[in-house]
Amino acid sequence: MRKTLRLTAISMALASLLFGCASVGPSYAAPVAANQVQLPVEYRAADKAQNWWQQFNDPVLNQLIEKALLNNQTLAAAEANVKRAYAAFEDSDNDGLPRMDVTASQQNNQVPDSAAQNAGQIQRQASLGGALSWDLDLFGKLRRAAEAADARAQGAELAWQEAKVQLLAQVAASYGDYRGAELRLTVAEQNLGNLRRTKQIILARRDAGFASDLEISRIDAQIYQLQSTLPQFAFAKAQANATIAALVAQPAEQFVVATKSEALPELNKPLSFANQHNYLKFRTDVAVAERELAASTADIGVATAELYPEVSVSGFLGFISSPGLSLGSQNEAWSIAPSLRWQATELSSIQARIRGAEAEQQMAFARFQQTVFDALAQMQTSLQGYRTSREQQLSAQQQVAATEQAVQLTRAQYEAGTTEFLDLLDAEREWLAARDQQAVLSAQSFQRLVSIYRAFSGGIELDQGTQQLALVKE
Repeated sequence: MRKTLRLTAISMALASLLFGCASVGPSYAAPVAANQVQLPVEYRAADKAQNWWQQFNDPVLNQLIEKALLNNQTLAAAEANVKRAYAAFEDSDNDGLPRMDVTASQQNNQVPDSAAQNAGQIQRQASLGGALSWDLDLFGKLRRAAEAADARAQGAELAWQEAKVQLLAQVAASYGDYRGAELRLTVAEQNLGNLRRTKQIILARRDAGFASDLEISRIDAQIYQLQSTLPQFAFAKAQANATIAALVAQPAEQFVVATKSEALPELNKPLSFANQHNYLKFRTDVAVAERELAASTADIGVATAELYPEVSVSGFLGFISSPGLSLGSQNEAWSIAPSLRWQATELSSIQARIRGAEAEQQMAFARFQQTVFDALAQMQTSLQGYRTSREQQLSAQQQVAATEQAVQLTRAQYEAGTTEFLDLLDAEREWLAARDQQAVLSAQSFQRLVSIYRAFSGGIELDQGTQQLALVKE
């Protein structure tokens, strides 16, 4: 039996050497350019991809993101999908190896009483051994299938990383929505207090005979108009709170974002960007699209291999004992049965499947290129949007200061009787609008800064040397 085992092992090794290197279909090479756009050699996660939000120095935001990473079920599903994809790859990768099933059986038969010989006797037969089978991957069908499964497993892992980036950005953006609504509500309440103080001045002037009920009615109308916005801001705040609760997997009615500051989190210094580099390497969506392109290329080889015969070997190696149950060297048994299968009458269908696989690869390549250009556009737009917000914020600060000074001067003049009430009303209205606009732009600036982190997949960080935010260099 040992001799038989050695011969079988040698035969399998020779077959592997003779046929193991052949693989039909195109061999994959990662694209180096997309319509003349130079592509990075390979994807790598940015150093700050998983902790960029810490640069805001906001403990509440830090706590929310930690909860989301721990509890978010969409992220948990993405992680489970990675495990499933790698399990599928391991299963596919094992298809090219010989398989052996250990078998053991016993059969008992009674000879009929009518038999000429051995009537009524019970005959026993036992077997123990291994049933062997091996699909000889002569043309690389199984290897190409394993390549496709491996690429898709890597894509699933990258998609998990992408889910993390998107989750972090979504939590930060929802936190910005919450803080923005909270800020607008606070500003509106402060503005309401200012209007009520102005009304007191008008009431005092009316009692002194210097103002009319018409002026009271007009200031009341402005107060009521401002009051009508408070429920809107409160609803926006509640809506953002509910969104954050869902992201951290907690019931919305039991969850409250506990903030400690009225101002939105922001960086200490404005953005400062270094020279252009190939930051596409940080984009997980581009890496996922590239892995899908690799998988679809391997699928062509799987379809092409069906044009050729499939050769397999099956056999048995073990012991068969009859009529007794003793197993020994005298009961050794083996069998080997090579077989060949060729779909000769389905060649036209196979050619159609090959064309379908080639079309799928072309679609994957087109999706990959479009993903590249979408990523470039998103990065460029995020930078321009943030710069615009910073410019608007500066102008809004100046506008608030100017309108506040105008209100103070006009109010003093109104109290002295040297200006009309409508001038004071207009000055108050402009100041209220400027303060609300400043709050809107503060929230917008935060959101656009989050968009930069999202667009660059965390590939930006606060440079400790200059205390300015710069793009990470190679």
